[in-house]
Amino acid sequence: MKVQTIASGSKGNCTVVLCDKTNLIIDMGISYLTLKRKLEENSLSFDKFNAILITHCHKDHTKGLTSLLKRTNLEVFIPEEMYESLQDFLPRSKCNFIDDNFNINDVRIELLHTSHDAPYSVGYIIEYQDKSLVYVTDTGYINRKVLNKMTQKSIYIIETNHDEVMLMDGPYPRFLKERVISDKGHLSNKTTAKYLKKIIGKNTKYIILAHLSESNNTEELAMNTVKEELEDNNIEILIAKQDKASPLIEV
Repeated sequence: MKVQTIASGSKGNCTVVLCDKTNLIIDMGISYLTLKRKLEENSLSFDKFNAILITHCHKDHTKGLTSLLKRTNLEVFIPEEMYESLQDFLPRSKCNFIDDNFNINDVRIELLHTSHDAPYSVGYIIEYQDKSLVYVTDTGYINRKVLNKMTQKSIYIIETNHDEVMLMDGPYPRFLKERVISDKGHLSNKTTAKYLKKIIGKNTKYIILAHLSESNNTEELAMNTVKEELEDNNIEILIAKQDKASPLIEV
């Protein structure tokens, strides 16, 4: 399994997951041409991909979807409950409606129900052979049932959106601060660090900290908060950036 975040943040999100003959795109919040160029840097093209997974309807996760669907034969795999929030720009004919557990070829996928101010939002557990990826962003909290499903995975791409002090002392108006810290908002550095401490295990090789706020966080704060909570281990921790793809990591 190989994974690369192409973009991560409030201006656009996109990640690719490569599992030999089954390749996936998670979210399409960037332009078709940007993703095409990034794929070509890894000698990839859209005809090598099998599906698009969407986490929720917000534009920073979907604004490039219409263009991608017009220019490729790819289809979108979503729970049917999400479709109403996407129907203005997603033709039903391009959808495969999925259950909480499903397969795309030899890749197993499980939905993780998240808590965000979108009509319907999910994260994913993606498993191929004995390797696994958790992808969770845009959620105000993770309940115990979902957290238990996330334990002992190979790779975590998980949100560290804000530093709580920076957010409360920062430029956002009060209503927006309250939205971010609410149960339907975003995970803070501190909250994510505590979650990770509970769920990582001996099989965990990488943690990618995602969806950092440009106004209410820094890469250093996110990294240090998580490292301090996890203490010494052999896990490589990376930051997913808005304007630069991550390294292509492999487990």
